[in-house]
Amino acid sequence: MLTATSAPVVSSNAALAANNSTSTKTTGVDAMQDRFLKLLVAQLNNQDPMNPMDNAQMTSQMAQMSTVTGIEQVNTTLKSMAEQFNTLQMLQGSNMVGHDVLVEGNTLTPIDGTAVGAIDLAGRAESVKVEILSPGGQVIDTIDAGALDAGRNYFNWDASAYHGTGSPSFRVTATTGGKAIEATTLAQDKVVSVGLENGAMTVQLQGRGAASYSSIKAIL
Repeated sequence: MLTATSAPVVSSNAALAANNSTSTKTTGVDAMQDRFLKLLVAQLNNQDPMNPMDNAQMTSQMAQMSTVTGIEQVNTTLKSMAEQFNTLQMLQGSNMVGHDVLVEGNTLTPIDGTAVGAIDLAGRAESVKVEILSPGGQVIDTIDAGALDAGRNYFNWDASAYHGTGSPSFRVTATTGGKAIEATTLAQDKVVSVGLENGAMTVQLQGRGAASYSSIKAIL
């Protein structure tokens, strides 16, 4: 009579289990196979000698078990690949540390007396005006950018005379023939660190705190 062997006892050390992907801990696939074999052995031991189990029935059960096991192994492989991809992405993202990036937003971060912003225009604009606002919302300066083509356009603001508390912001008015052109505001910031949160890469920005990696529109 076939008997199932017990799974080996493994260390309960949490740090070892978290860092060693080849741990001998019984997996879900192993447990499922163990249960299947126990049930199959029980069926064989308790079958009616006058009416034994049909070979086709046994083959069908084995095929079903093989399919389930294959799916579990594919899921395990995909999970491992996702974890490796996240780690690789974070290592690549570390190259951004210390670099300026563009993120969607309208907050300006003056660096060495100059603040850089950008505008994504949905179409060509005959007139583009950028208003610099204090933290309280008052207009403190205006940049007349003139006519700009569709796509991304950058501007610089001389912030050397700005001594207010808090970060200034900006708003854009773009028109053609008196009709408004859709404009998306982009702000410059500096990457100070990168990390992973809930399996997704995050970027720590100097003036905005944590932001998702997907929110980065350009590396300057």
